Amino acid sequence: MAAADEPQPLHILFFPYIATGHLIPVADMAAVFASRGVKCTILTTPANAAVIRPAVDRANAAAVPAIDMVTVPFPDVGLPPGVESVTGISSEADMFKLLDGSNRLREPFERFLEERRPDAVIADSFFPWAADAAAAHGVPRLSFLGTSMFARACTHALLRHNPALADGGDADDVVLPGLPHRVALRRSQLLDPAKPNHRFEWAFYELVDAADARSYGEVFNSFADLEPGCVDHYRAALGRRVWLTGPLAHVRTDDIAGAGGLSPDDERCLRWLDGKPRGSVVYVSFGTLTHFSPAEQRELARGLQISGKNFLWIMGGEDADASEWMPEGFAELFAAGDQRGLIFRAWAPQTRILNHPAVGGFVTHCGWNSVLEAVSAGVPLVTWPRYADQFYNEKLVVEVLKVGVSIGSVEYASKLEVRDHVISGETIAEAIGGVMGDDEVAEQRRVKAKELGAKAKRATEKGGSSYEDVGRLIQELMARRSSVVRA
Repeated sequence: MAAADEPQPLHILFFPYIATGHLIPVADMAAVFASRGVKCTILTTPANAAVIRPAVDRANAAAVPAIDMVTVPFPDVGLPPGVESVTGISSEADMFKLLDGSNRLREPFERFLEERRPDAVIADSFFPWAADAAAAHGVPRLSFLGTSMFARACTHALLRHNPALADGGDADDVVLPGLPHRVALRRSQLLDPAKPNHRFEWAFYELVDAADARSYGEVFNSFADLEPGCVDHYRAALGRRVWLTGPLAHVRTDDIAGAGGLSPDDERCLRWLDGKPRGSVVYVSFGTLTHFSPAEQRELARGLQISGKNFLWIMGGEDADASEWMPEGFAELFAAGDQRGLIFRAWAPQTRILNHPAVGGFVTHCGWNSVLEAVSAGVPLVTWPRYADQFYNEKLVVEVLKVGVSIGSVEYASKLEVRDHVISGETIAEAIGGVMGDDEVAEQRRVKAKELGAKAKRATEKGGSSYEDVGRLIQELMARRSSVVRA
């Protein structure tokens, strides 16, 4: 038993938003802090806890003290039983119910702070009220959104340079001012408060930005070499305190789904890759919150067909009949004698896939988790952003880091909105060739991606930039606790 006067470990509460892409990096981050001797608690709802339970169990097999999972019921807001996250939402009305439910989580959050008195809380930026709630209990709140510093800086610039007001709102191109890199986007690629269906989202991001600015600081799943100039910009130009902890995917040897080993479907997927030459497969996946129309699916299939590359396509959440989207001759690519392609309709072991030597490129929506997993694996990207932070992440990947090729997406629209623009199969095939082709430019992108992957690995190793940042944050919070006790 520990002596009564022995210092207690630092206690951090993690409070992730109710979406898979937010939950997973928080579980990974808790594992990082637990491995450094921090007592970590994750507060969430039962269905969301189930998403990250395998990751927490794996971390607890190695870390002391163990990560604690505390669940609270999701508020009754009229959603079907078990629907507690963005993943299960299919209408705007249900989205507002979910937001209502997430706001009602404030009461159990404050009750935890009052009863358990953690030394700090890392709360998702999508709980903007957490800043004031934590302050009321004397607990420092660090915000975490699970996106890049680059994207957050761009959002901050956009909110202060409203394109609907600049130049009378008529210019097609918008250059975001005051950033460490030139960022120019089409107006159609931006959240635009002049559009009725974007007004609520714009107002919400204003709340988020203001709450994060008055928090104790911000934590990012990133590393210094990935976002050149952004740390200095955040600290000097924006006056915010930041710590980098990533890439967090490095703490995972397996993917979130499938505790106790890979599923038979996962094994089948990896065995298929085993039979392909090094760097010959293009991996295609768009996360859990992306919807493709049958017309878009058809052109994507044509692009894979035209590219001549082997492909692994994760087709999640698309329920169109094959007759609506499958082009002529596409089915032959799955014939037993050819097997040039594989369509996978389950949750895929993405980190394992990207680290497989057969994978030579990744067609992605540019969600930050996917970008980081590709960077960590040294895989170049074909970028196909849809909404949220994804167009900013594309700029970082393609124009700053030069480890990707844009597919030419120009339309900001969520999975609940209808898209007007369909990208042709020829364009898709050309972009795939831009990272997997035999020309010198494609080779340069592959070399840069490998170099970045090596830097990602070094960042989280002892003495690396992110390893040291985590240590500095722990030391600062410990010192703060001591000063509060003395006072």
